[in-house]
Amino acid sequence: MSNIDWIGFIGVFQILLAYILNVVGKIKSNDLTFILLNLVGASMACFASILMEYIPFIILEGVWTIVSLISLIRYKRN
Repeated sequence: MSNIDWIGFIGVFQILLAYILNVVGKIKSNDLTFILLNLVGASMACFASILMEYIPFIILEGVWTIVSLISLIRYKRN
């Protein structure tokens, strides 16, 4: 696997980990852990998509990153 693959793999793993932990009730969607896993994971996956020049996933992960960043800002305000 290339470095780009590893960046994307780790990013997607973090997103999936956040989702699984949320579904099984270990963390809530408004927990800092959930927000950070999504933010960092989506950022890494977006970066890998940029390096691969794959526009559909750049859009998907870019929006996911922005939404996660907004969630982090809201979390910090409260």
